[in-house]
Amino acid sequence: MPFSIRPAQPEDAPVITALINELADYEKLSHESRPDPSSLAEHLAADASPRTEVYLAVDTDTSETIGFALFFQNYSTFLTQWGIYMEDLYVRPAYRSRGVGRALVEQIARTAVARRCGRLEWSVLNWNDTAIEFYKRIGATPMREWTGWRLSGAALQDLGGYQPGGGGLSWD
Repeated sequence: MPFSIRPAQPEDAPVITALINELADYEKLSHESRPDPSSLAEHLAADASPRTEVYLAVDTDTSETIGFALFFQNYSTFLTQWGIYMEDLYVRPAYRSRGVGRALVEQIARTAVARRCGRLEWSVLNWNDTAIEFYKRIGATPMREWTGWRLSGAALQDLGGYQPGGGGLSWD
């Protein structure tokens, strides 16, 4: 099956959000998935700041989008270098085990090398043995000494000082 990899454009946001919902379903996280195509289109714009980027895998026979990898730049204080964080990698089930996922990660790795990044990082669900084995095959290593943490929703709003109907934050 021939496929190609190309950078996503803002007008690709609807198909990407559909793929995001498929990914959420696969990860048993549909209850958390609320992607907004308009917001994603804004974040994909070349002049967006901060900006997210996406590579799309496209079946060249049918023009169907068959997978995506969404990523953004981050920074390593220990290396004092930019890095890339891959937020999501997803290939539709009918196209798995055909090199699509590897091609998407390779494209991000090429981007990281071209930008002189020191790292390419991502997270994987502990139960996703298929993904873990795939990442091991491409040479990635788990960071067992680190545990991911998240601050979101009301806890983020509380800590960030959000007050409904109030003014903006001030730095005194």
